[in-house]
Formats: sequence, C-alpha cells, structure tokens
Amino acid sequence: MPPNTSEPLLELATCSISFGGLKAVDSFNLQLFPGELVGLIGPNGAGKTTVFNLITGVYKPSAGQIRFGGKLLNGKKPYQITACGLARTFQNIRLFGNLSVEENVKIACHLHYQTSLFGSVWKGKAYREEEARQHQKIESLLEVFGLKQLSREKAAGLPYGQQRRLEIARALATDPKLLLLDEPAAGANPQESRELMALIRWIKEKFKLTILLIEHDMQVVMGICERILVLDYGETIAHGKPEEIRKDPKVIEAYLGEEAV
Repeated sequence: MPPNTSEPLLELATCSISFGGLKAVDSFNLQLFPGELVGLIGPNGAGKTTVFNLITGVYKPSAGQIRFGGKLLNGKKPYQITACGLARTFQNIRLFGNLSVEENVKIACHLHYQTSLFGSVWKGKAYREEEARQHQKIESLLEVFGLKQLSREKAAGLPYGQQRRLEIARALATDPKLLLLDEPAAGANPQESRELMALIRWIKEKFKLTILLIEHDMQVVMGICERILVLDYGETIAHGKPEEIRKDPKVIEAYLGEEAV
C-alpha cells in the first residue's frame, strides 16, 4: 500500500466526468506518492485514458478535485500543468514526424527557456548561453536513450522502439516530477516489452520520477508496478499489490481472464 510518511504528489478526490449522459469516470480517488510506480488497468472503455486527460487538463472534471504538489489543477490549461512538473506520453505515439529527433526534444525544452522575446530576436549573450545549456541537455538525453547518433534523422523514419524512446525523452525534457505513460508497450513485441520494463525502471531511478502507468500488457504491469488500481465502467473495482490484483475475483471477471490467475 502507499506510504504514509509523506504528502501525496498527486491526489484525485472523488473525480467524475460524463459524456452525453454516460459517466466515463465516477468518483475516482487516487493518491500517488513521490517515487512510486503505480499501474492503472482495466478493459477497453473503462475510463483509464479519461483519467489521464483529467489529470493533464484535456478534460475538466464535473465533480471532484485534482491536486499536484498540493496545488489545485482544476481549470488549468495543459501547458500550465506541464510547467508544474507533469508530463505524459500517448498510446499512439505523437511525435513531430517531419522534424528531426533533436528538434522533437528541443521543442519540449522551450518550456523552460528563460530568455525574453527581445533577447531571442537579437540573440544576445543570455540567449546564446541559454541555447548552449539546452543543447547540452538535449545531447545528454539523446545519449541516455541511445538516440544521439540519430539526432538528424526524421522522427517518422525511426523504428517503433526508438520512436517510443524518443517520446519518453521528449517528455523528460520538460523536467517532470511525475510521468504519465499511456500504454507504452502498445504494438511492442515480447523482446521490446522486456526492454521497456527495464527502461521504465531505469528512468524512474535515474531521473527520480514518480510514474503512473496505463498498460494492457499484464507482464509489464505485474513486473514493474508496486501497486495497481483497476477500473471498470469508470469505477475503481480493485486496488492493491500485483499479487493481490492477480487473484482478485472482480478483476479476473472484468479483465484478466481465468488464465491470468
């Protein structure tokens, strides 16, 4: 269960949202503590990505509150939430395909640029120093993710595994405290899934991150998550450690299937 020695980094309290009379998420509660790696699972249409969209400001909850670092997120725009230290990836990789690997990461770095518009136009000393710092940061991230030698390549031309690494590197360029991963193993083969598990564990420790993960690949979820919440029809039906979730009758009936017991 979650630690009780610190304040939650992210807290959702009785959050709900409906679309056309259909309640997509109903009274959802979550406390995510610093350093945790937590999974959010459930059948298709259970409301998992809707929860991510609520957290990141894509949707506004019709009821409930969302707090990050103690600050209320309700009503904030996605870019404002990203600036608070929260980043996400998507199930369908959303890279700028016509831009280079380096340019994709550089776009994310602009969130923390300190130089004024005037300084950017005139390219003064402060601007040049800022550019040098950001270039070093980009090179370091690409090196870490094994993409430095591909920095000039178009993102669209990369194989799936490298595109996924680039998307995570771009998210990390915003200097997040919390990383939301939406089905990072989607489309991956078994070998890529194993490599992804190792990568997620590594970046959690390397970048001192808290991670919330949506995933259908049960090998990934059970292999890396410290605790798991299960959604079905917008409601939480189970919450616990992987070994508890694996044996929960409600989860087996709703999602995992008998062979997963």
